[in-house]
Amino acid sequence: MKASTKSKHSYWMVKQEPETYSWDDFVKDGSTDWSGVRNYQARNNLRAMKPGDKVLFYHSGKGKEVVGLAEVVKGAYPDPTADDPQWVAVDLKPVKPLASAVQLAAIRYDKRLSQLPLIRQSQLSVMPLTKDEFDVIVSMGSNKARRR
Repeated sequence: MKASTKSKHSYWMVKQEPETYSWDDFVKDGSTDWSGVRNYQARNNLRAMKPGDKVLFYHSGKGKEVVGLAEVVKGAYPDPTADDPQWVAVDLKPVKPLASAVQLAAIRYDKRLSQLPLIRQSQLSVMPLTKDEFDVIVSMGSNKARRR
């Protein structure tokens, strides 16, 4: 692939409290519908997701760390948990855990990630990333072995 070739995929981060639905739950399930989002900006981000897009899975609340890589397998469709058709869900599948979880503190410390929505809009549950931001976080998470 040429360096100038633009990637056909988009990059995202989804946040979830591990007490509610953890990376381990996600892996055990094999896939999940990302539903229940009731924020307009996050909903618009879900609407923009396409199959094949790359996703970082972030544990919010306890942990505050990126723990794994996922992929969009089905684009936006009406959220089955909503009575209002304006809300949408997407289907995600786990790809692999990061070798080492990437802590929020490390993300904040890295100047290359200063524009990350995770830092600027900490309440946003579904956010776009640039390919560079995605690659930086994946690189940070590939440094050490992580087993729990």
